[in-house]
Amino acid sequence: MSSDPNGRDTIVRYTAGVRTNHWIVAISFVLAALSGLALFHPAMFWLSELFGGGPWTRILHPYIALVMVVAFLFLATVVWQDNRMLTRDWTWLKRWRDVVNNREEDLPEVGRYNAGQKVLFFLMVLCLAGLFLSGIVIWRAYFGLYFSVGTIRVASAFHALCAFVLICGIIVHIYAAIWVKGSVRAMTRGTVTPGWAFKHHRAWLREVRHAAHSRPRPD
Repeated sequence: MSSDPNGRDTIVRYTAGVRTNHWIVAISFVLAALSGLALFHPAMFWLSELFGGGPWTRILHPYIALVMVVAFLFLATVVWQDNRMLTRDWTWLKRWRDVVNNREEDLPEVGRYNAGQKVLFFLMVLCLAGLFLSGIVIWRAYFGLYFSVGTIRVASAFHALCAFVLICGIIVHIYAAIWVKGSVRAMTRGTVTPGWAFKHHRAWLREVRHAAHSRPRPD
């Protein structure tokens, strides 16, 4: 437990390292999505001007994507344990109407992440794995000679599908972060208020307080 400049009690939700990692993933995702859309269809080719034109867009896109994948791997190792689906998470998903209508008092207590966040996490894992593997196949500068034309075409379609699903998932993620007031602050400043934690992540708040009380005090 700590305090903000206004003297209010706050709880550390994300360390500086986790926040930095998250924003590296977020920024590289935006750049990869924009460059990928520029290459996907002629109607969106104008986006390539953001990267210096078509040739540079084609060159930079896979490297930006690699930065995103590597950064996400580091982030995933930190949050993997907290994203395990528990019995209460399945109950939370079944009561999606209460979630949509903001009736959190009727929902099971939530740990560090709710079931929706956990589903999005595993969606990102699957989509990024699909994008990475299919991206290797269609990265003609280095791997094009190792795969047939048919394989490259299938990989290209699968790559586009994974990208579409991931973009939709991230849009939902951004909307939810704005919808739940205080979530953006957690990823920019790293802290939340006890009231926010009690309302949205009550089981996690209990764990934090239990850990604080269990920590040996200095003599």
